[in-house]
Amino acid sequence: MTDRIRYGGDHNPEQWPEEVWDADHRLFTRAGIDTLTVGVFSWSLTQPAEDTCDFTVLDRVLDRAAAEGRRVCLATGTAAVPPWLAKRYPEVNRTDFEGRRHRYGQRHNFCPSSPAYRRLSTALAGRLAERYADHPALLAWHIGNEYGGACYCDLCAAAFRGWLRERHGTLDALNDAWCTTFWSHRYTDWDEIEPPSALTEHWRGPDHTAFQGTTLDYRRFMTDALLGCFVAEKEAVRAHDPDTPVTTNFMGMYRPLDYHRWAPHLDFASWDSYPPLDAPPTWPALAHDLMRGLKDGAPFWLMEQTPSTTACRDVNPLRRPGELRLATFQAVAHGADAALYFQLRASRGACEKYHGAVVGHAGRDDTRVFREVASLGEELAALGDATLGARTPARTALLFDWDSWWALEMSDGPSRLVRYQDVVHAYYRAARASGADVDVVPVTADLTPYDVVLAPVLHLVKGDLAARLEAVAERGGTVLTTFLSGRADEHDRAFLTDVPGPLAPLTGVRVDEWDARPPEFVQPVPELSAGARLVFEIVLPRGAEPVATYGADFYAGTPAVTRNRFGAGEGWYVATALDQDGVDEVVRRVLARHDLTGPYAGHRTVETATRTAPDGTRLLFLLNHGREPARLTAHTTATDLLTGKRVEAGAPFTLDPLGVVILSPQ
Repeated sequence: MTDRIRYGGDHNPEQWPEEVWDADHRLFTRAGIDTLTVGVFSWSLTQPAEDTCDFTVLDRVLDRAAAEGRRVCLATGTAAVPPWLAKRYPEVNRTDFEGRRHRYGQRHNFCPSSPAYRRLSTALAGRLAERYADHPALLAWHIGNEYGGACYCDLCAAAFRGWLRERHGTLDALNDAWCTTFWSHRYTDWDEIEPPSALTEHWRGPDHTAFQGTTLDYRRFMTDALLGCFVAEKEAVRAHDPDTPVTTNFMGMYRPLDYHRWAPHLDFASWDSYPPLDAPPTWPALAHDLMRGLKDGAPFWLMEQTPSTTACRDVNPLRRPGELRLATFQAVAHGADAALYFQLRASRGACEKYHGAVVGHAGRDDTRVFREVASLGEELAALGDATLGARTPARTALLFDWDSWWALEMSDGPSRLVRYQDVVHAYYRAARASGADVDVVPVTADLTPYDVVLAPVLHLVKGDLAARLEAVAERGGTVLTTFLSGRADEHDRAFLTDVPGPLAPLTGVRVDEWDARPPEFVQPVPELSAGARLVFEIVLPRGAEPVATYGADFYAGTPAVTRNRFGAGEGWYVATALDQDGVDEVVRRVLARHDLTGPYAGHRTVETATRTAPDGTRLLFLLNHGREPARLTAHTTATDLLTGKRVEAGAPFTLDPLGVVILSPQ
């Protein structure tokens, strides 16, 4: 698609008079911007009425981009419906969890089961593809935008029943899957089934449900319903354009949608990175690796990031000098082949007028943000194609499972304070701190390339997963899982056997009881010089050996961490929510067994990542997230691709605050 990392972002010239367009393109040239995301919310512009399409503005936008030598990621514009559509077809407006039919407003405001929405959105996508398939500016198609949310209307209820028929086949099978003998809920007709909303079985919000199987299926259904909208538009595009790549922008660890179900339908993955304000660097890194894992390790696009600040939070801090560069190269280190911004010019009005932009309302090129963007554009241009198509040679996998996420957090007991993302991130963070590259993969992934598989809070064990994890250990690998794993099947029905269910042979433990305490209570784990919180499973070894034990209460001295020899490998079980130091130590021991700790492991602020270019060149990224220089010793002789400076094996070198080097052995 290109000979360099794509650089640019969301371009909304329809918000501005045309004389501003000229200034924009002059500024884009100065900043090294070559890629524009266009038309993301353009439905009311391109189709002002049901029987009228007007591509005049979009024609000029694409023609101007082509004349300037820029390429366009062209959106179908269907993420927000125009007012005329909502008024003429009121069923297109969503019904919320509380049962209220919304009136027109906001965005992501359509019911995915609405025939009117499906018909009109696919028709528009088809017209756009017919018109622009051969346009010289066209680089990629961008379907919708940040799909999300849920609808609970009668149309969705009917579609849910149809989805359930297809999934379960019979009412007997559904009743068995949902355990409906509980509370006299056995269904005798498909029409008796209602979406799980505040009006049915929920009384404290979407996560507190009496029938987890029902809610689990509704989340799967809503994932598939929104995916159906995407696929329908993609098919409409493909009818006129069989070749141009198609994507939509994901949102990293976004809970409502199972992106693994979407991945096969994307030509490449892309996502919008807006990490929480207090997030450590490993939080966006985990999301990058999750996005890379959607397409079997293929590079992804960073479709959006802010060049300076966000506007959607109560407090919106500014990115400090150097932070934008560091965040961009972190994305490249983890697999990005494009780095785009939201937004290129600040919005004139509405809720994003204070959102950061490459160009502010005054259109200046002498601001700090513009200078940083332009400087970064020069670096990416000089880097050229050195990282394009490169892959991560990871031997460590971390399993990420939306079903387990949903099931864990909607379950009553043992503690509602356990958060799937937090536990998964703790183990990912530990692996990264030890210098290991990590592939974040679905539970269906091929595990044969990996020496270590981390499977924290694997609440549901589905299909042949247990056997495939055993195979990893059988051939000499190590599998680590944790508390609240192996508890239930794909329908969230408890296994009628000892905990951890099908993972028991691999882990060599039995769990009969578990304790839960408030977060201020810390259970000491002396052997790790660590503490544990929230949940404490009481482990009976059945072949496993203790690695660390609890230090208090009636179960003091019983195992908190165990290791079980299985075949030529090992199965580890962590029975409690260790603090980060404890997780770090356990994961370090696991990785050390396979010589997977990196040469710069243990440095407090330096992140490492490896990519292997298509020609076999191994690139090592070093990123200093600290505000002080990092003093390192080169483990091999290499050249920094960003500066051309050479480092000699065994020689000391300094990584600047917020600094980046890309070391190549050439």
